[in-house]
Amino acid sequence: MCEYCGCQALETIDELTQEHERVVNLISLLRDARRDGAIARMAELAREIAAVLGPHTQVEEHGLFSALAAEFPEQIAALEDEHRRIEAVLAEADGPYLTDPSWPDRLMEAMAMLRDHILKEQDGVFPAALANLSTEEWEAVEAERLKAGGALSRPAA
Repeated sequence: MCEYCGCQALETIDELTQEHERVVNLISLLRDARRDGAIARMAELAREIAAVLGPHTQVEEHGLFSALAAEFPEQIAALEDEHRRIEAVLAEADGPYLTDPSWPDRLMEAMAMLRDHILKEQDGVFPAALANLSTEEWEAVEAERLKAGGALSRPAA
């Protein structure tokens, strides 16, 4: 993943990056499960991805995105739309996925979108945040991280 701009020196960005890496690893396992026809395993992995993305998305949308939305409104709106589309497919892992033959393909399409989405954040949002956010805005992002907690990092306050 990205290491060229120095944004990972900030704890919150480093944690978001670690969560991206965890999700990418889970997507790899999901591909294996799909290849093996292990639909129940796919649902398990989808729920694990959703668990990582829950607090992660909260930090992004209520911290980073809100701070960048005035300067980059179209890009932020597109990223939030992708969040909703990905969340919708992941949420189906708790539903009748075993009997819906289209769900595995829809999940894999959503994971391809998620992989591209992660690259947009790592190569666009994180460096833009580093370049544009004030100290007060970074403090707000950090407060959102503390509030949200994270699947891989700090517990919610």
